[in-house]
Parts: sequence; C-alpha cells; structure tokens
Amino acid sequence: MNEDVYMLGIETSCDETAAAVVKNGREALSNVVASQMESHRRFGGVVPEIASRHHVEQITLVIEEAMQQAGVSFADLDAVAVTAGPGLVGALLVGVNAAKALAFAHGLPLIGVHHIAGHIYANQLVTEMKFPLLALVVSGGHTELVFMKEHGNFVVIGETRDDAAGEAYDKVARALGLPYPGGPHIDRLAHEGEPVMDLPRAWLEEGSYDFSFSGLKSAVLNALHNAKQRGEEIDPRQMAASFQASVIDVLVTKTAQAAKEYGVRQVLLAGGVAANRGLRAALQEKMKELPDVELVIPPLSLCTDNAAMIAVAGTVLYQQGKRADLALNANPSLPLV
Repeated sequence: MNEDVYMLGIETSCDETAAAVVKNGREALSNVVASQMESHRRFGGVVPEIASRHHVEQITLVIEEAMQQAGVSFADLDAVAVTAGPGLVGALLVGVNAAKALAFAHGLPLIGVHHIAGHIYANQLVTEMKFPLLALVVSGGHTELVFMKEHGNFVVIGETRDDAAGEAYDKVARALGLPYPGGPHIDRLAHEGEPVMDLPRAWLEEGSYDFSFSGLKSAVLNALHNAKQRGEEIDPRQMAASFQASVIDVLVTKTAQAAKEYGVRQVLLAGGVAANRGLRAALQEKMKELPDVELVIPPLSLCTDNAAMIAVAGTVLYQQGKRADLALNANPSLPLV
C-alpha cells in the first residue's frame, strides 16, 4: 500500500451512535460511541422509536468528536463508510443519511457496509487476517459461523434457526429478574454458580453447523415456572451457570468442528456476546485441541457495536473499488452474501 487510506466509519444499526476514523484498515485513530442503554433499560429492551430519536440528537456531535480525536479534517479523508444494514430501519436511516450528506458535501466516495462484516473485520484492528478463516459471530440478533477464503468473501455455513444467543440471554435474564441488557449479568452470575441443572443442548442433525436456542430458553422458563408453582426457589446463580454452560458448549463445539473440517488458519470471535468471559475462556481452552489454528479474540471495546469496525470493513471495500451512490438506502434485512 503506497498511500495511507483514512476512512470515516458511521454506525447506527441499533442503540449505539458511533463514529470512528481508521487509518489503512488497521489503526483506529478514534472510536467514539454514545450509548443509549440507560434510556432503554426501563423498557427491558431497545425501543426503535427512542433509538432513532437519540441517533438524530447524537450523530453530528459523535462525528465531530471522532474527527477531532483523530486529528483529521474532511479533506484528509478518502471515503465515508456507513452501516447500511441489517438493523432497525429507523436507526440505520439516521447513519445512512448522515454519511450521504457528508459524502456529497465533501466530494467523498460513499461505501455501504454490512453490520456483520463489520463485526468480523473488527479483528483486523487486533491482528492481520489469515485466510482461509472462520468467524463465530455471536450477538443480540445474530449467531453465525462464517467461512472466508479471502477478503470480502463470506460463506455462512451455520446460522441460528430461531433465537440468537444474545436474544436468549436477554430473555432468560428477564425471567431471572435481572436488568437489561441481560448478557453481562448472566455471565457474572454464572461465575458465582455451578452448572448443576440438566438443560438441553440442541445439536440438530448430523453435520449441521446451525444453532437453535429457543428450546433451551423454553426449558429455563419452564423450570422457573414449575418451581414457582411448587413454591420452591431456584438459585439464580445455578440457573445462570447451567444456561451459560449449555449455550457455550454448543457454540464452542460447533466452531471447533467447523474449523477442523474447513482447514482454516484462523478462528475469529465477533459480536456483542464475544464480550462474554465464559465464552472467551471456553473457546481458548477448546482451540488448544487445534494448535495450528490461531484464535483471535477482540478487546471488549471492539465486541459491542462500534464504528471502527465499519471503517475497517469499508476500507477493504474501498480498496476493492466498491462504491455506493447517493441512492444508498437502509436495508434492515440486508444479506451478508
């Protein structure tokens, strides 16, 4: 690469308003995130209308802060990358329209990025990506195993058939009376308890890398309901530990199997649930069985939604000559491939 590439990334797919400037797809010069967690907590989940309103209020401030922290001007930028989908349509539209306005005003190329591609490419801020590789993407709305032969080439070899892992975490947390978002609270409780309860693991049919967590979630809800009917108390720490053990067992086992079958050089962990301590530890332990495969786990700041990951994925697309035009629209169900 002869000349440096400076990319502004914008991310508003759910409840974080984020902007970042990344140099050469490898170095985050800034990564600003305005979280809305407090606004949504009392509703027990993200309220789309409230999310959109917060994005409108925050987007300009967040972009200005990202540019200032990076010490660059719009004249220094090579392009603007923005999450075009999937996500909440109203939330996505705020980011997409902000990016289009900036691209038009400053004569910059516009690049639409897939949100999950962003999560995978967050790992490039940690180390160089080595192909072929396998990415385990685990978030509130997605649970996928993605095989990559080269940059920008995504093959989804396994996905959730019902609830995503993060969604199951939030529903079980709510049943246990834990605050939103439930994932970190379940993870914390799980470390205080023991997985003594016999909960199901959905392996599905032979050779499938798909996931299913709705049966596990139902089993937890039924166990809690039946105990309440009998006037018994279930220790939330034991339930959290048992639930987490079931989720992690399936995720880690299928990832290791796929890594072996596809002969990958690297396994990347990506998405919000990648911040889970139990999952990180179990994956590190399991991957010792495959010493020739490098495991890459991003820092917590790059697991949850952020714009640096969008800028990295945007840089790859930019270098491949891919551009969007000003007709770019938000697509809440944008396919990865």
